[in-house]
Amino acid sequence: MAQGIKMKNNNEITKRRTSGIISHPDAGKTTLTEKLLLFGGAIQTAGAVKNNKIKKTATSDFMEIEKQRGISVATSVMGFEYADYTINILDTPGHKDFTEDTYRTLTAVDSVILVIDCVKGVEEQTRRLMEVCRMRHTPVIIFINKMDREGRNPFDLLDELEEELKINVTPMSWPVGMGPAFQGVFNLEKQNLQLFRPAKTGLPEDVVEIGSLKDENLREMIGDRHTLQLTEDVELINSVYEPLNPELYQDGYLAPVFFGSALNNFGVRELLETFVKIAPSPAPRKTQIREVKPAESTFSGFIFKIHANLDPNHRNRIAFCRICSGKFERNKFYYHTRLNKKMRFTNPTRFMANQKQKTEEAWPGDVVGLYDSGNFKIGDTLTEGEELYYQGIPNFSPEIFRELENKDPFKSKQLEKGIRQLTDEGVAQLFTQQPGNRKIIGTVGELQFEVIQFRLLNEYGASCSFTPLNYYKACWMTSNNEAAMKKIIRVKGRHIAYDKSGQPVFFAESPWILQTTKESYPEIEFHLSTEFNVKSNTTNIGSYA
Repeated sequence: MAQGIKMKNNNEITKRRTSGIISHPDAGKTTLTEKLLLFGGAIQTAGAVKNNKIKKTATSDFMEIEKQRGISVATSVMGFEYADYTINILDTPGHKDFTEDTYRTLTAVDSVILVIDCVKGVEEQTRRLMEVCRMRHTPVIIFINKMDREGRNPFDLLDELEEELKINVTPMSWPVGMGPAFQGVFNLEKQNLQLFRPAKTGLPEDVVEIGSLKDENLREMIGDRHTLQLTEDVELINSVYEPLNPELYQDGYLAPVFFGSALNNFGVRELLETFVKIAPSPAPRKTQIREVKPAESTFSGFIFKIHANLDPNHRNRIAFCRICSGKFERNKFYYHTRLNKKMRFTNPTRFMANQKQKTEEAWPGDVVGLYDSGNFKIGDTLTEGEELYYQGIPNFSPEIFRELENKDPFKSKQLEKGIRQLTDEGVAQLFTQQPGNRKIIGTVGELQFEVIQFRLLNEYGASCSFTPLNYYKACWMTSNNEAAMKKIIRVKGRHIAYDKSGQPVFFAESPWILQTTKESYPEIEFHLSTEFNVKSNTTNIGSYA
């Protein structure tokens, strides 16, 4: 019996593929996500994010502000089946102001699909995201999008990818023409050509497959000039680029590259077929005491995102839990390690963007939604009793600080509830400063304040404004010397606030002030980032105040 359960676990783990989709804004990331769902049969017709002619909004953009702006500001989780694999896609925000949410999402995936705009090439946000992938050795597949537009030379794009992203690449498909002259893509692995036919909303039907480059019908299909160019390009590719090495890919050193047009569903199938074949199944993950393997019999998982009001009609709050080991089961009691208490979940859900369905069980690699009444914070760990805390889920020092002002005193309770729930999601960070119970919001970008203001009004009925504050950095303070901690809080009181966990935070107005404060208080450690999921090993914060 035990052997049968173990084989079932291994089979479920082996068929899982959990990947994040990342890109610079407007590269076509959300559109590609939808087309993967389309090819997986999860949806029948895709929306267009910025196409006014199609009044549907993108499936993965469910918040009202996303629909209005045509951008993603929250991570969406989508699952579907394809070729006997269970695929979990996490569509992340592309806007730089929401980089922190994307960074945390990358802790919950086993691989990444990076979308590049063929017109713009590598952009600032692309570099930042790839730094995180390289740091974690996350496997990356690259999709060069918008080939139906006039863009950069494909070889120049490959050179730029290697130089700017510090990763070796190998093309898996190759474009024939570009822009108005775009004819299709040649599959370098299967040695066949798929002719381009626009198909924006449904699966492409008029796709003609050609044999090898020596096929006598090739010139008739794409003409002499394109045939000659394709032949020369493929010869150069074969002489310059090494064939795909799955091990180098899975170690994060080599990125397969595909070309296509996500809006027109073109080149997506080749990407998907290769993805399920080479992308890694769930891998072991580190905790504070040991490495947890997916095939272990006992369940464990961690919370990487919290979203309030996923369904505005019900004002619910859902915690996104990545399953790391064992099997998750509905109605079973699990141990919340930070709170030191057992919890049971009667309605766990699986996602297809904003559509949810109750699930009885989930396996490593899956993401389940747990209805939450305020018990969870980002980074919390659930187990079957073992005292584990998954690592690597950071919180970074904000770059912009503003004081929250209540514009409607009669809605104070709504404002308090709303700002706490929204900052629980990781949209921004909330600090409280005394005297006066001042609330300071810290973000990494201006757009987050607009999102907070919009959502407070539309989801909680609370009206607010923000007053700019002149701070350079917020640094978490820790020390084994209680007297030293009490001293800095007393002396630097007007520069001290507390985060939502009660941890003291020093607000520095300039790099010089931060440096001199460090020198004046050598017993204090100043941190520009922290991990929510590790219990504090410092003295009780409450004793400092």
